Amino acid sequence: MKTLAIIQARMGSSRLPRKVLLKIGEKPMLQHVIERTQRARRIDSVLLATTTDPADNPLADFAVSMGISCFRGSLHDVLDRYYQAAKIHAADVIVRITADCPLIDPAVIDQTVQLMTAHNTDFACNRLPPPFTRTFPIGLDVEACTFAALERAWRESSELFHREHVMPFLYENVTLSPVEPITDDCSLSTGVSPRGFHITQLHHQPDYGSLRWTVDTPEDLTFLREIFAHLNGKPDFTWYDVLEIVQREPELAQLNTAVRHKTMTEVDDRATGKLENRKTGKLENR
Repeated sequence: MKTLAIIQARMGSSRLPRKVLLKIGEKPMLQHVIERTQRARRIDSVLLATTTDPADNPLADFAVSMGISCFRGSLHDVLDRYYQAAKIHAADVIVRITADCPLIDPAVIDQTVQLMTAHNTDFACNRLPPPFTRTFPIGLDVEACTFAALERAWRESSELFHREHVMPFLYENVTLSPVEPITDDCSLSTGVSPRGFHITQLHHQPDYGSLRWTVDTPEDLTFLREIFAHLNGKPDFTWYDVLEIVQREPELAQLNTAVRHKTMTEVDDRATGKLENRKTGKLENR
């Protein structure tokens, strides 16, 4: 069984353009994400998925410099980008990582993939959007699914937010069971979505879901640069090391506490009313 981690990235972020190649510490943010994802033991291969937009040429070049594969596909239909990349690379399990999460933790990736395979589910994650409760900090998000589930989502979904956010078609409106402890600080819940997908979610106790560790805005970038400065170049830090820093110096979290996180159904304004035809590659009005 081949487990492929796909890191999605583009240069045209709406709130902080070119953010993925901005430096945090001594490295571009994307390099942190790639290297930390590569440390996950349950990942067989890491791939960068970007777009065919010429503005994203630097990302394709960066992937080459990092020695990983790069797939270039649709600008707005990110689900199609994932599906085509997974198909070409014959992936059995696909792990979705976003390039704006430089604190992504390899152990959390491993936990999520292990839960999915151990429980033989179609989709596993460590967070779901509201009304579900997030218990891991924003920026540690991991989603994993089988190729069969991804392919069905690719074939059947048509909502813009399904296409942009890749996996909502799988878990939308699922009802989850009460949490079941699996370790001292983690628990799981399971359920079957209305479309018949078996879902597993990993939870953490205590609840740290209010912490914001991703990069969408200049305020987020300032916060992450402060965190990496406090880590002093430690290459194998865990998210608990970051938690210790934030708890020791709570004023750091105030740097980006006012930033609003987008909801599941929000899409890039530049894509509103458009969806690329998967066969022709042309934009269709919706």
